[in-house]
Amino acid sequence: MGKRRTVLLMVGVLAAVSLAGCGGASGEKTGAKEKVRLMVWSPSEDQSKDSGQWLQNSCEDFAELHPEWDITFVYGIADEATAANQVAQDPVASADVFMYANDTLTIMTDANALAKFGGKYREEIETTNSPEVLESLVKDGDLYGVPFTTNTWFMYYDKSVFSEEDIKNLDTMLEKGTVSLPFTNSWYLPSFYIGNGCTLFGDGTDESQGVDFGGEKAAEVTDYLIDLAANPNFEIDADGSGLAGLRDGSINAIFSGSWDANAVKEALGENMGAAALPTYTLNGQKKQMTAYAGSKAIGVNPYSKNMVAAVELAVYLGSADAQRTHYELRNVIPCNTELLEEEDIAADSLVSAQNDTFNRTSILQPFVAKMNNCWVPVENMGKGIRNGSVTHENSLQQTEDMNEAMNSDGI
Repeated sequence: MGKRRTVLLMVGVLAAVSLAGCGGASGEKTGAKEKVRLMVWSPSEDQSKDSGQWLQNSCEDFAELHPEWDITFVYGIADEATAANQVAQDPVASADVFMYANDTLTIMTDANALAKFGGKYREEIETTNSPEVLESLVKDGDLYGVPFTTNTWFMYYDKSVFSEEDIKNLDTMLEKGTVSLPFTNSWYLPSFYIGNGCTLFGDGTDESQGVDFGGEKAAEVTDYLIDLAANPNFEIDADGSGLAGLRDGSINAIFSGSWDANAVKEALGENMGAAALPTYTLNGQKKQMTAYAGSKAIGVNPYSKNMVAAVELAVYLGSADAQRTHYELRNVIPCNTELLEEEDIAADSLVSAQNDTFNRTSILQPFVAKMNNCWVPVENMGKGIRNGSVTHENSLQQTEDMNEAMNSDGI
């Protein structure tokens, strides 16, 4: 995707959004107030009446906090996964404020379509978020958004089947009940390889180091996965089969994220448990399943004609107050460190499961361009094990083939 001509010099943007006061937004003056128009994009769920119209209500609360502006909000639909492509293709016509998944950050920075947060705004964001969350939104030392949730997966389980001790280890769980995992989904399967020392692009940011999903450490994981798939107490989760199994009792644990919380609650009721990822036992040693993780953030368009108001709104939508209502209305797990200390939120196992996974049993999902080469080979490995074409006899060669494909631009 080619770079687009930048209308606003970014140094000027940073100077504008770092002002101590709230004035300076461009717009037509009406008496003591300044007319401001802000286009805001979010997923449809944030705007529906069924989920409490979180976005509209949050924007109205923001407007009340800023009587110096006469704000007109224009709402549009764009989920976090696809917003980046829309903004990058035509930033001038895109929203002033939008939500995006951090692994799409470079799509927008390559197009000069994402504003940096500096000055007092960066300070505020840094004081209310963990270093791990902040790292997910930093590129070349610059901060590009206001985080509002961590983004990863964890484990749901039936508390009537598994004890708190059982859930520490996957193989122990398989002795007690049935476990399902999206085995052919390449967002989940790498957790076993990463847990045994496989790496992606060094620390995740250095493309020149490539992917290391080869050698004996990777091949022995492939052998473990062959046995896992053959275990009668293991089921491959696909097309909602894991949730269906929770409902009818044929499955006792699944791996998913906060987006499935309501469905799991309906299936398990008071027996619903949520926990960070367990270990698994490889050649007699416990290895930690290690998920990909990232964040979701509020971004600002550097082409906004009301830059200060846009940045102020982004910071508010990622604030403790907005995250609290997001959590109450839609189970969006907060990441604001002050909010996480509140008693009712700290006591929620769902919050603990997601944030414990993010902080303890995950790596930051690389968002370098070559990461795009890694999805299909891992998916093919999962499918090969499922259909029997990957066996103990050829596991070493199949693993090396996967590693070569992950390091190739031809896949």
